[in-house]
Formats: sequence, structure tokens, C-alpha cells
Amino acid sequence: MSANLSEADQKELNSFLDAEQAKARVQSSVHAFTERCWDQCMTGSIGARFGRGEEACLSNCVERFLDTSLFIVKKLESQRDLV
Repeated sequence: MSANLSEADQKELNSFLDAEQAKARVQSSVHAFTERCWDQCMTGSIGARFGRGEEACLSNCVERFLDTSLFIVKKLESQRDLV
């Protein structure tokens, strides 16, 4: 099927697929840190409100996850620039 596409159409399709894969990776990361932080921070039963310390734990966990992810991305970009 790609043999019937022009070069411009193939580039557009590849860009679209790259964007969709990036979205899928972001969603996968969000799912992973949500599950990890929830398991780590939610110690009591589920109620109308978070228990003592659970809200702060969730916030800190998510912030650390995002900080770590940003650090890794920057490190990979710097390594790519060296190549």
C-alpha cells in the first residue's frame, strides 16, 4: 500500500505515526507513575478524602517521577548531540 503513496504522503504518514507513538509513550508513562504512586501512597481504604499524608505523598511521588523523566530525556538528548 505504501508503494502507492507519494514521497510527501509517506513523510506525512510517518510524521503522523511518530506523533501517535509519542502520545502512546506519554500515556504509558502516565499510567505507570499513576499506578506506582497510588500503590506507594494509598495505605488506607478509599474514602471521600485522602488519608493523612496521602495527598502529599501522591504529589511528591508524581513530582519526583516527572523530574526523573525530564532528567532522562535531557541526558538522552545530550548523548544524541554528541554522536
